[in-house]
Amino acid sequence: MTALLDTHAFIWMETDPTKVPATVLAYLADPACTVHLSVASVWEMTIKAMTGKLVFKSGVETAVLDALRTTLLQLLPIRAEHVYALTGLPPVHKDPFDRLLVAQAIAENAVLLTSDPLIRQYPVRTDW
Repeated sequence: MTALLDTHAFIWMETDPTKVPATVLAYLADPACTVHLSVASVWEMTIKAMTGKLVFKSGVETAVLDALRTTLLQLLPIRAEHVYALTGLPPVHKDPFDRLLVAQAIAENAVLLTSDPLIRQYPVRTDW
């Protein structure tokens, strides 16, 4: 199985793990499941950190690198097929990062791990 972690899920894992439900943690603990963190999420978190809307104790880069080193989480690059998958999406969400995560999840046949109710309106498998 393949899963894609929504940006807020990663942020909560780093800042307040009590907000992350056991269902999401089960994906991360399952060696048979590949759980991805998108480069789009890294990009979004970096922008939020630059504007002061997000603070990690050690910075975004260190938080991401530490998570990749200490968990089964893998980084998912943004590929052309992910961008092309955007064209078929209905205009539900205005956030371009969330739209790209949906497109990536669809293109990768992954479950999107998110608590965002708007994302659940897309034709993508979700869990939370």
